Amino acid sequence: MIFGNKTAKVLLFGILTLAIILRIAFISSNPPSLNWDEVSHGYNAYSILKTGRGEWGEMLPTIFRAYGDYKLPVYIYTTVPSIAVFGLNEFSVRLPSVIAGVLTVLFTYLLVLELFPKSKRNKQYTKYHSLAALAALLVAVEPWSLFLSRAAFEANLAVMFITAGIFLFIKGLRILSSNYLLLSTILFGLSVWTYNSARIFVPIFLLILLYLFRKQIFRISGKNIKVSLVTLLLFVVMFLPMFNQLAKPVGQARYGKVALIDEGAVGEIIAARNSSQLSEGLTRLIYNRPVYFVKEFFNNWVQHYSGNFLFFKGGDNYQFNIPNRGILYSTNLVFLVLGVIFLLKRRNKAALILLTWFYLAPIASSLTREAPHVLRSSVMIPAPMIISAFGFLVFVEKIVGKFKSKKIILTKSLILLYLVLLFLSLGCYLRTYFQEYRQAYSWSWQYGYKEAVNYANEVYSDYDRIIMTKKYGEPHEFILFYSKWHPDDYRNDPNLIRFNQSSWYWVDGFDKFYFVNDWDIPTEEWQPFVLESGNIVSCEDLKCLLITSPGNVPKKWKKLETVNFFDGKPAFEIYEN
Repeated sequence: MIFGNKTAKVLLFGILTLAIILRIAFISSNPPSLNWDEVSHGYNAYSILKTGRGEWGEMLPTIFRAYGDYKLPVYIYTTVPSIAVFGLNEFSVRLPSVIAGVLTVLFTYLLVLELFPKSKRNKQYTKYHSLAALAALLVAVEPWSLFLSRAAFEANLAVMFITAGIFLFIKGLRILSSNYLLLSTILFGLSVWTYNSARIFVPIFLLILLYLFRKQIFRISGKNIKVSLVTLLLFVVMFLPMFNQLAKPVGQARYGKVALIDEGAVGEIIAARNSSQLSEGLTRLIYNRPVYFVKEFFNNWVQHYSGNFLFFKGGDNYQFNIPNRGILYSTNLVFLVLGVIFLLKRRNKAALILLTWFYLAPIASSLTREAPHVLRSSVMIPAPMIISAFGFLVFVEKIVGKFKSKKIILTKSLILLYLVLLFLSLGCYLRTYFQEYRQAYSWSWQYGYKEAVNYANEVYSDYDRIIMTKKYGEPHEFILFYSKWHPDDYRNDPNLIRFNQSSWYWVDGFDKFYFVNDWDIPTEEWQPFVLESGNIVSCEDLKCLLITSPGNVPKKWKKLETVNFFDGKPAFEIYEN
């Protein structure tokens, strides 16, 4: 229809090359710095590499305590080889996400070829190679997949596992291979140990796949009983412990911080009851937790498909997308809608798989506050890209079909126009991402920690104590990371102060470093620093270095250095007594 099989493969090579360049260029410096989650991933991987234990001392943990948010293990373990080769730095921590992003592009191409029927004897073969290449291109350049591939996001790795898992599942059914189903099970299993949203989406989606293809699965199982039994065993081994973990406090820790029903929600329900003019029975029937939950969940789910979220404004968290810019290019707004309509009309299994994927993916995100959420709903990738590509190509077919002559010229013209608009959108996005976003939002990435820690390390021997503000969150982790502190030395440090409070694990000090809240920094030079744990740190008769937020310093201390955000505003000020 548009380009042949050989041309499509050449284009795929070009698309993969583009995907690599877009994801790896300046990866160490943009996003502007590692945030606390990335640093935690990196240091825990470093700890595994050096000692076989996580930061808290557990041997090869299946969940990492981290700050008390309990991180799933797969991204951390995939970072270990990267750190072993490239060292503990920004590049090594982000490299697994870069690779996952590129592989998602590749598996999108392969998946499309499996989803749609094709035969070398007809034009469908050419048509669906065209669709596969276009879908892969969209995954390579769309903001949603591109942004998440440039930072150490567990979600991005889970997206790759899910996409590859679906591809292997469909391919296994087509060629009646139990080996492919075995590999698919492994990848689906890895996804639920990578990111929490996958723990909701994947089991539900798998149940639907198993129901849709139950006849083929039974046929394949009968052909190779041994492999089928191994597949079933792997499924049990990878999924049952997940459900067991979810039933425990450590498995619920993260959700407990973002759940729909919290103290604020309870307060809203009580306020609604108190202001209700209905009878007591009706009031309790309407204003209660289940009704509130269903209403909020449905509203959240719908918002994930709004034009504002997908095409114009994106999400509210500045670490997951450029503020006030859509996570998909507006070029594809019409084609995403058309793609959904065309797939609904087809009513075949390929259409059902894509639409089920598209509409199930936001479930986990809808169960939380801050929805629609770019990261928590990212398991939807690459479904919108495939649907948009399908919508565009069917649109071209229908337009061109009305003209009996000049079909080839018209087709090429429409394709060229679309690609020009797409790459103009990409160019505009890259300019904003590498210039405006980096300058305006370096603070959201906790920029300045590396510079402050490097300064402290340079003058380490000149001071008896080094005190650092907690204003920007978890300063100890940045010191451990950028100082490449040996994990055994840290865990066995006699001055280590760490404790649990308010469902979070805090570190108030280790070695000669101490960490203090801004409001506990004294105003007088003779006053001691009071740590959150209740410990007192005095600088009387001692030489102390203070790394603090702007202007927050005891009287008469001498300023040594200022670390600025990229917008010129001060991040840290460094003083001595």
